[in-house]
Amino acid sequence: MIVVDINPVAASIGPLSIRWYGLMYVVGIAAGLLVAFPYARSRGLSQIQLEKVVIWSVPVGLVGARLYYVLQQPLGQYVAEPWRIMALWEGGMAFYGAIFAVVLVLLVAGWRLKMSIAKLLDVAALFGVVGQFFGRIGNFINGDVIGYPTGLPWGVVYANPGSFPPRHDIAYHPAAAYEALVNVALFGLLWPLRKRLEAGTLFFLYVVGYSVGQVIVFFWRDNVVVFLGLKQAQLTAIVVLAAATAAFVALSRLRRSLPPA
Repeated sequence: MIVVDINPVAASIGPLSIRWYGLMYVVGIAAGLLVAFPYARSRGLSQIQLEKVVIWSVPVGLVGARLYYVLQQPLGQYVAEPWRIMALWEGGMAFYGAIFAVVLVLLVAGWRLKMSIAKLLDVAALFGVVGQFFGRIGNFINGDVIGYPTGLPWGVVYANPGSFPPRHDIAYHPAAAYEALVNVALFGLLWPLRKRLEAGTLFFLYVVGYSVGQVIVFFWRDNVVVFLGLKQAQLTAIVVLAAATAAFVALSRLRRSLPPA
């Protein structure tokens, strides 16, 4: 087994604590932009317009991810202590919430700024797959995304008392690491195809790949089973997978029916 004894608090300045989880989000956003912006420019999107989109999509995505997570939890704790709704340092971000929120932002921004929504979605896919990888590193340090107890050689003991697992003396499936590996695999798929596919296809591949990864990983991730042996994230993934596939097929047929430009 692997013992991880990392304090989730990277540094303290008086009463202010700087956590690895938050730092990894900053790194993830920066890395995502470094990858996505050059790609966006290569697809003919304006730098000025992109900056306007980012100003809205990043904070809306973070809020969407947090609120979607909160809505899936017992709400009594948040009614009693409303400030905890945005207590990001505790962990707890449901990435589907970010996807739903950012897609809405891109639809509005693309329409108002007269940008290709399909190209914006492809840019968002590359940004998301890179940024989320670093977010999973933050989850791993926090110990807030874990699997079931395991005796496998790669089981992780989160030994630091400041981390979030129920116990600090047994090994768990490192679910955050599994999800990070899904991001690596998705990036390995998307990056070589980024300039070969019709606009919008990259985003659909990302959504489908991420959804398949969620269905698989959550068989080992420790969450409440809600229906037919499946967990909330798996049910959401199946619905998103079906919706994304149907939308892609419909758009492909529409494109074929249109006369050449």
